[in-house]
Amino acid sequence: MTYQEVLENARTCMGPYCKSCPVCSGLTCRNTVPGPGAKGLGTGAIRNYQKWQGICINMDTIWENRPVDTTWEVFGQKFAIPVLAGPVGAVKLHYGDKYTDTQYNDILVPACAEVGIAAFTGDGTDPEVMKAAAGALQKTGGLGVPTIKPWNMELVREKLDLVKTADPFAIAMDIDAAGLPFLQNMTPPAGRKTVEQLREIAAWAEKPFILKGIMTVKGAEKALEAGASGIIVSNHGGRVLDQCPSTAEVLPEIVQAVGGRMTVLVDGGIRTGVDVFKALALGADGVLIARPFVNMVYGGGAEGVKLYVEKLKAELADAMAMCGAGTLAEISGSMLRI
Repeated sequence: MTYQEVLENARTCMGPYCKSCPVCSGLTCRNTVPGPGAKGLGTGAIRNYQKWQGICINMDTIWENRPVDTTWEVFGQKFAIPVLAGPVGAVKLHYGDKYTDTQYNDILVPACAEVGIAAFTGDGTDPEVMKAAAGALQKTGGLGVPTIKPWNMELVREKLDLVKTADPFAIAMDIDAAGLPFLQNMTPPAGRKTVEQLREIAAWAEKPFILKGIMTVKGAEKALEAGASGIIVSNHGGRVLDQCPSTAEVLPEIVQAVGGRMTVLVDGGIRTGVDVFKALALGADGVLIARPFVNMVYGGGAEGVKLYVEKLKAELADAMAMCGAGTLAEISGSMLRI
């Protein structure tokens, strides 16, 4: 199969909301929730995508003619490219009934491992989702990152104990999921967490702890204070708060504040290897991509995942070669024009 054939095939089996567009820009789905859209006016996902497109790259081919190296190391793991598949939950509800969350993870996690990257797994109200995610991660020797929602502290502890049996190389919490309806008004309370609570969770994790959903310098500094090893600059794809800035807009100031003291990842509207290059040039250590991987799994299974990662790698390598960066460390802000 080709990448385009995977997209075409995905259109035959996605649910009524996602149209498996040629470019996942948020323009078509807008505020379809359930579905892959964003909250409120639906502009959050659109803004994420468009702000990356507003950044240009500076071409410079006067440098040594040698192969570029796209490999990346993070938390003791080496990957083919600085890309991780982002966590996605409730795929049957939002994308169509071809797969359950369990089936989706059973395809995505090993497919990512085989092609040289790793996947984050999602969480949900059904406890079987996290059990199945732990099982999928265990099969790959822990090559993945389970992502726990900000439940009440007792349930967070239970889920941490469960996923640690898979020995993942890191554990994440999408703290921005506090804005999801099913987490609100729960008893005991779920959702927002204090620095002290997060410090306790990070200690329970006994692994590099990553906080997803950081959109301000203050939030990044609090994550650092809480003992997080890394953060993901993310607005949850625009799905938890309308009228947020894009991740591309806030990334540079967050990197300036905490870069070098913790790993800084970013997601939101990143679709191509060129977008990955831009994120690294703005100071990110790596990126997450979520929605497009759903299309790849629905349209091509493990083969779709492989094709997409190969596409990202080729695009990133091409951008590096044409801008004078032989390694990821050589990518710099001077290679961008904003």
